[in-house]
Amino acid sequence: QVQFVESGGGLVQAGGSLRLSCAASGMTFSMYDFGWYRQAPGKQRELVARIDSGGFTNYADSVRGRFTISRDNAKKAVYLQMNSLEPEDTAVYDCNLYPYFNDYWGQGTQVTVSS
Repeated sequence: QVQFVESGGGLVQAGGSLRLSCAASGMTFSMYDFGWYRQAPGKQRELVARIDSGGFTNYADSVRGRFTISRDNAKKAVYLQMNSLEPEDTAVYDCNLYPYFNDYWGQGTQVTVSS
């Protein structure tokens, strides 16, 4: 059974940094592409960053240059390093496959950036 467990969120001031972690289970991790997604109150969920099985990465324009996605196949984990955080980054952050599967959403981790 595929499962994602996110952690690392919190409250941070604008300009600060956070590192999110996502522990995956129930799959042959190294074969898959993954994404970090976020949903702010009143807005649709959006893709923030993705990483494929070969390590290729891509980012939403709004976070490019500030966020870095990475993976550790041995630990079956995906990470999101977030620097220079802005109040607009406030959202619940989730990891999932890329493209996502609705059945695989976890509990997410809340990121709140104060101005």
